[in-house]
Amino acid sequence: KKLKPSNIGEMMSKLPVIHFQPVENYVEPPEDYQCPLYKTNIRAGILNTTGQSTNFVLHVSLPTDDNPDVWVLMGTAMVTMTND
Repeated sequence: KKLKPSNIGEMMSKLPVIHFQPVENYVEPPEDYQCPLYKTNIRAGILNTTGQSTNFVLHVSLPTDDNPDVWVLMGTAMVTMTND
């Protein structure tokens, strides 16, 4: 499966469950979109001493047919929970 635009008027789309499998020396494929994963859909958080937001979890490599820059410009991100 690949990342595709959402339906018209749809702010959030559900993704299938993702199983993370640790891999040593993982190299992110340059053709994949490195999608940020946040704890909540409020993307702001408090910066900790390492300079990362307390709301940011990690980047997830998502295969796509489009240039990854397309998804960056659209502000595409994943969240673990919504504020609905």
